[in-house]
Amino acid sequence: MVRIGGFIVGVGFVFALLLGIFDTVYNWIKEPPAATAEHEFHAHPKKVDFSFNGFFGKYDNRQLQRGLQVYKEVCAACHSLRLVSFRDLEALGYSEGQVKTIAKGFQVPSINPETGEPATRDGAPFDRFPSPYANDVAARAANNNAIPPDLSLMAKARHDGSNYIYSLLTGYQDQKGYKNEKGEELLKHFPEAKTPEGLHFNPYFATLNLAMAQPLKDGQVTYSDGTAATLDNYAKDVSAFLTWTAEPKMEARKTAGFATLIFLVIFCFLAYGAKKQIWRNLKD
Repeated sequence: MVRIGGFIVGVGFVFALLLGIFDTVYNWIKEPPAATAEHEFHAHPKKVDFSFNGFFGKYDNRQLQRGLQVYKEVCAACHSLRLVSFRDLEALGYSEGQVKTIAKGFQVPSINPETGEPATRDGAPFDRFPSPYANDVAARAANNNAIPPDLSLMAKARHDGSNYIYSLLTGYQDQKGYKNEKGEELLKHFPEAKTPEGLHFNPYFATLNLAMAQPLKDGQVTYSDGTAATLDNYAKDVSAFLTWTAEPKMEARKTAGFATLIFLVIFCFLAYGAKKQIWRNLKD
């Protein structure tokens, strides 16, 4: 009886599951979801030829240093890197003295030892990159009620993160006349999607409009190594830098993965040879 009861319960469960799937598919065919501007006109990230792409790709330390410069001079005014310590920058080729100088250029929260009141002090190598705002209230007040996200893991938090960051930074444009890959014009199909006042149109952002104004423009940052001061270079360099902050051990991971594959290939040959040796005297 227990087996029969269990069988009946199982059949009932499967029937209910199939009924639910059928009902969902039927309703989707009968009343398909309405098209939205976000779905129809959201652009896919551009593909960028980064040095770290591919199985054997590696970081270009000079590019990462340029990306750090862009972050310090532009992005740090709004965005934090709360998971990155200044001493981590030694991995980019900076000396201990240079790291101390970079850290000293930031003010980090502290406590006045004499009064016990909140204060700030020069950064030290053991500190992490500080937030430019005292709290979320101050961040919202300065950014049209939007809190600028921390960028430490942004390259991992977004699909195709490195390309996404580059595309977003170079994707600001006039909404009027914008067309998707099908050649359809946004405002003709969705006139209600007009960018609200205080926001900025960018087809690479999920909702097409974001509070952050275009942060980078040609000539904004002067590179110390003579690299051309263009928006394209700024976007590539800071995207590479933010990929490093999200995956500082990428090169070690790739090396370990390659070594593992070699080991598995050798192990397969050894296992096959052992099998042939052990069963060599047996016939079918």
